[in-house]
Amino acid sequence: MRTYSFVTVDVFTTTRFGGNPLAVFPDAAGMSDAEMQSLAAEFNLSETTFVLPPDDPAHTARVRIFTRTREMPFAGHPNVGTAYVLAQQGRDRNGKLLFEELAGLVEIDVERDPSGAPIGATIAAPQPLSLGPELPVETVAACASLTPADIRAGAHKPVGASLGNPFVIAEVEPAALTRATPDFPSFRQTVEQTPALNGRLGLYLYAHAGQGSVQARMFAPLGGTIEDPATGSAAGPLGALLLSLSDAPELRLDIHQGVVMGRPSLLRVVARRGSDGIRATIAGQCVPVLRGEAQL
Repeated sequence: MRTYSFVTVDVFTTTRFGGNPLAVFPDAAGMSDAEMQSLAAEFNLSETTFVLPPDDPAHTARVRIFTRTREMPFAGHPNVGTAYVLAQQGRDRNGKLLFEELAGLVEIDVERDPSGAPIGATIAAPQPLSLGPELPVETVAACASLTPADIRAGAHKPVGASLGNPFVIAEVEPAALTRATPDFPSFRQTVEQTPALNGRLGLYLYAHAGQGSVQARMFAPLGGTIEDPATGSAAGPLGALLLSLSDAPELRLDIHQGVVMGRPSLLRVVARRGSDGIRATIAGQCVPVLRGEAQL
């Protein structure tokens, strides 16, 4: 019997049982791919992370991210939460960490309180903004159990966007955001009829809530996440997409997510224009919840 220690943290919140829960295995050396996937399914969270020695000793770690059903190239709250856990263990170098992931290198700055204790992290998404297929308003409305009139397409049509992990982003009427609920048949039909989605669809809906602030919800039911309380890898592309619609050099955005679920989350996004396109950072705080051991 082999045992592996794990911790869970609530990410993008300062309140225990808020935000998005994450399980972290700080030392997963020796685990097989199948064991990682089985543990992620057993935890039944949006994601579980497994920390391995880096391929390049100049980097902090190789981090693998699994949903209930598959491995992810990059994700937001797993990086913030894993960085927080490793910083608590003193594994950062002068407040910085560098994770090797399928989507590329993820640069991280640790956030600390006045006493020096880690309280969260700011992650830099590994890729610049790339846009994917546009979806018809009617298709997105059906997936979210809304009407076409609930979807706002004045600023942009529902569109795929990615900084390392793709989502379809759509603006909705504020009153419609709380009514939205995923419709499984519509999600399946959309994936089957849209080859450019590559067999998966995460739908990120947002509504403006004042200057520099939005409310958002994320549905990915075909992957096992009916709704996600906080989605950093969608929040970053949202900020980058909104910046691309303006001439500004930078956009700062507070994204409130998980409110309808009773797990309020705050994601702080900064999008900036650079030489290779628009890039974004995603920041948030964390709260520890559980510790334990898995037996394999």
